[in-house]
Amino acid sequence: MPPFKKILIANRGEIAVRVMRGCRELGIVPVAVYSEADRDAMHVRHAFEAYCIGPAPSSESYLRGDKIIEVALACGAEAIHPGYGFLAENAAFARAVEAAGLTWIGAPPAAMEVMGDKVTSRRAMQAAGVPVVPGPSDPIDADDEALGSAEEIGFPVMLKASAGGGGKGMRKVDDEGGFTSALRGARSEARSAFGDDRVYIEKFISDPRHVEVQVFSDAHGNHLHLFERDCSIQRRHQKLVEETPCPVLSEETRAAMTAVATKAAAAVDYLGAGTVEFLYDSSDASFYFLEMNTRLQVEHPITELVTGVDLVHAQIAVAAGAPAPFTQEQLVQRGHAIEVRICAEDPSRGFVPSPGRIEAVAIPQGPWVRVDGAMYPGYEVSVYYDPLLAKLVVWGADRAAAIARMKRALRELRVTGIRTNIPFFVQVMRHDAFCSGVYDTGYIGRYLGDELKLGEGRHEDIAAIAAVLATWFDERARQPSHGSSAAAGGASPWTMSGRLRRLGRA
Repeated sequence: MPPFKKILIANRGEIAVRVMRGCRELGIVPVAVYSEADRDAMHVRHAFEAYCIGPAPSSESYLRGDKIIEVALACGAEAIHPGYGFLAENAAFARAVEAAGLTWIGAPPAAMEVMGDKVTSRRAMQAAGVPVVPGPSDPIDADDEALGSAEEIGFPVMLKASAGGGGKGMRKVDDEGGFTSALRGARSEARSAFGDDRVYIEKFISDPRHVEVQVFSDAHGNHLHLFERDCSIQRRHQKLVEETPCPVLSEETRAAMTAVATKAAAAVDYLGAGTVEFLYDSSDASFYFLEMNTRLQVEHPITELVTGVDLVHAQIAVAAGAPAPFTQEQLVQRGHAIEVRICAEDPSRGFVPSPGRIEAVAIPQGPWVRVDGAMYPGYEVSVYYDPLLAKLVVWGADRAAAIARMKRALRELRVTGIRTNIPFFVQVMRHDAFCSGVYDTGYIGRYLGDELKLGEGRHEDIAAIAAVLATWFDERARQPSHGSSAAAGGASPWTMSGRLRRLGRA
């Protein structure tokens, strides 16, 4: 018997589809909620039941926890899975779910409150003996005191919003001259993004790698890890490429880092899937606690591919009170997996969003290729939400095999009608610095516009030209066999300029 009969997924897009698939495999009825803009979205199509909860803006729909709980109770759902984003790390919403008599398939609210604030999480980790980046534990108060702290730590330093993530409210300061303006800018951005202008300061770690550990806990005192992921290829602190295992981590450092991660989870009485993130200094193999994401991560599929564990199934099981469906000794890392995030944005124009109607989609197939997506021909990419369309994930027996498979899969992946960042990933997979495995969080800033020339080799343009040629050959085949197709009234591909221009804009 499944642990629940019906689960409401309080999210949209590819993560809602992914959770729904997990529910259906377990014999659980998945329920969708959607905004007016998402009436025809794929997650609505995948659900057994779907309910509109408001207009397009997230503040009037996907962030309306009261409406979501109301729908869950009305439809007979027994639990709510938040996916990631929106309300996934909102402790008040989690408490409201539990107060309504529903099961929350996520981290405990108390753990979210501690780890969701960079200052309180830093204090908790210091108390638990987890290494943190050097810096004061309290938020910055007066400007002159903040400058004194920066001078004591030593420039360069990082300013970070206490309440947020995703790179918002974050500033690197190289010297005393730019400190005050950077502090004011960080506070302003933090206030706008999170309604909380508290900022703290820490030592800037030069050229680190961003390495995170997947942790998993149950209500029976088991705090486990499913190894690490390297998420160092980022743009504006947003992850773009993830892989596991980390190509430069020694077995000794891996053992130390995963042990610290499970200690962090135990320190906050964690439950379910979470991620403990570290900055790793490859020069001396030191690592420092960065933050904990108290939810399922976007990049969880690569962990699933190397361990064989379905994290959504496991989340549902422990939320129902069962012990973790695996022991630490049973968890083995096999092979290598890579994920890239396919987004509706134009890399040749500074990665600006590219909303619009998708005309055609070709999904790569073959052994060990996985696509978690929510796009289809005719789907309208909205301006209201994150531009993530899909995650392309591959597995290989080793890193070289995984890179070769990703190259092949990217060649097969086609999305027309909008611009995507596929050409960017094609270049990354061919780039020596990535293929060598010796890269860090400064990768994109170091190579973008130089060795990664994003105005060249656009797959969308090639696809458009191929479509025109295919149409021309098709029309030519229908013409009488005597004479040339042009003489018989058929169009030359070079005279089909209107269609070419139209598809070229796709």
